[in-house]
Amino acid sequence: MKIFSAIKLSAFRSLKTWKGVLIVWLLSLILVSMVALPIKGVFKSGLGNSMITEQLKQGINLEVFTDLGTTFKGLVSFFKTGLFMAIVIGFLLNVFLTGGLFSAIKSSAGKFSVAEFFSASAKNFWSFLVILLIISAIILFLGILIIVIPLVVVGQADGPTEGIMMKTALITFSVFFLLLVVMLLVADYARAWQVLNDKSGYFRAIGFGFKQTFRTFFFSYSLMLILLLFQLLYGWLVLSILPGITPVSGIGVFLLFLLSQLMLIIKIMLKVLRYGSVTTMMEQKRQ
Repeated sequence: MKIFSAIKLSAFRSLKTWKGVLIVWLLSLILVSMVALPIKGVFKSGLGNSMITEQLKQGINLEVFTDLGTTFKGLVSFFKTGLFMAIVIGFLLNVFLTGGLFSAIKSSAGKFSVAEFFSASAKNFWSFLVILLIISAIILFLGILIIVIPLVVVGQADGPTEGIMMKTALITFSVFFLLLVVMLLVADYARAWQVLNDKSGYFRAIGFGFKQTFRTFFFSYSLMLILLLFQLLYGWLVLSILPGITPVSGIGVFLLFLLSQLMLIIKIMLKVLRYGSVTTMMEQKRQ
């Protein structure tokens, strides 16, 4: 009952932080537009009003891109640079905004304030960045140890069958996912502790994250597993719906855009629900 009580309370808090969700969505949209709009401009200048545009409506045609000539080379170069910059900026922006979301979702947050949201984001940025980098390094190490090394060993064995490779991959990915849940718990507990404490201590926060995770392992693991399954199910639903929609008019394209943005907002809400549920569990334990 404690698990569902935490989810229920977190859902209520998440709805109160809808302004923060919209801020995250808007900044994410601006970041994507910084890459997408210039690429669209290159295509428009390269294709013009020729029949190539009609070919693109029928699907991806490699001849279309070869006909672009030097424009295609410039497009590829810009895409590499723009994508790299978008990934770096997006990573830092996500760290920055996560600090504000964690602060807005705690029980003592009160009424949402945009000024306090950005103030908390700036205050927690460096500590959240170090926590995320350390946890990401641990996850990367676990991925290499649990997935890559066993697959390489099996692949170098004498005459490994496809079935053995598939079974090995299934087992290793399953074990990695189970450990990934633990590391996400550690990261969320560490960030929640950092927000609830005035003093910043990266390693103290991570230490608390490990301690809190294993101290309340059954409840915490079950909670995180349920929330991740919600996110995975929602992701599968989005991937099942959006690719099957083919707009045939300008209004259809606009409606598809609105639908995709609504789904993105719901995705952010699910992430806030996870942050709030872990924070609520920690607050209940402390009480």
